[in-house]
Amino acid sequence: MNVGVLLAAIQFSAEMHRDQRRKGVDASPYINHPIEVAAMLANIGGVQDEATLAAAVLHDTVEDTRTSPAELEATFGAAIRRLVQEVTDDRSLPKAERKHLQAEHAPQLSPSAKLIKIADKISNVREVTDSPPADWSLERRREYLDWAERVVAGCRGVNSALESRFDDTLRRAREVISNEG
Repeated sequence: MNVGVLLAAIQFSAEMHRDQRRKGVDASPYINHPIEVAAMLANIGGVQDEATLAAAVLHDTVEDTRTSPAELEATFGAAIRRLVQEVTDDRSLPKAERKHLQAEHAPQLSPSAKLIKIADKISNVREVTDSPPADWSLERRREYLDWAERVVAGCRGVNSALESRFDDTLRRAREVISNEG
């Protein structure tokens, strides 16, 4: 694996997300999220493919920053750009429609995109559990968990270790939220 590509992706993502914070009450630096997604892929899922790991670090750049697909391709190549676009929502659509399409399209994703999606949902479920946005009700958090479960259901069959981690994370999230209610 070319570690230089991964480090370049981390540097690029850090620059693009430099002024962003997560929505949770602790408002952690946004860059922690894509790094966590890539680290889960490598450390839990055993993923070593440089394009998949780099795309994991870059997965929110097109959706949440001023990064264009063309810029990603010029910097990281077509394979990484394609993976990032596969996991990118169309921000021109209403949020409810984007969420519906994400669950509906999950089964058609490439294996690498499914891996990124599962790790992304693990990270997000943890955040909704341990540091939810201050304005999210328990009901909204439960709805998020149900939706994340539907998305991951469409991604199953690519990595049993990641899928098991998602299941454990979801189970814990439901217990925590149930105890808060």
